[in-house]
Amino acid sequence: MIAVLISVFGPDRTGLVAAITGRLFELGANLGDTSFAMLGTGAEFTSVCDLPADVTAAEVEEDLAAMPEMAGMSVSVRPFELEPSHGPSGRITHRVVLMGGDRPGLIARLSEVFGQFKANIVRLDAQRLPDEGLYVTRFAVSIGERADACLNTVANTAGELGLACKVEEA
Repeated sequence: MIAVLISVFGPDRTGLVAAITGRLFELGANLGDTSFAMLGTGAEFTSVCDLPADVTAAEVEEDLAAMPEMAGMSVSVRPFELEPSHGPSGRITHRVVLMGGDRPGLIARLSEVFGQFKANIVRLDAQRLPDEGLYVTRFAVSIGERADACLNTVANTAGELGLACKVEEA
């Protein structure tokens, strides 16, 4: 098995995830950490996969790029040279959801708080919801010994920024 990083970016369309993952299954790939997101009118699919020994990264890239569903998409498949499994800092201990008005520096300020407490951000998702006038930010984090202090500081910072804050243990 060879680990690869697959990155696909381009215009969003219905059925994109099904097309990509279906073809990877047919090629014998085993998906590991995988994410998909709409970014404006675009879409981004990223996955760390294990490929069978007889399938190369170049073959997967060529095969995916040739699919009709991939018209206008940028496809990259390259060796993944890092450890594909998470260490202890990848274990999600808490999920934090913040909602309120958008403003420059919001994610930076909140990320700094996690950094002060040596908490690792495992996943981050932020979306502007124009219909509701909200900006929603979701953090999945791994917090060590000082979880209560970290989460209280996050909640206080969120309050200073005019954001509602909801925390749940994972």
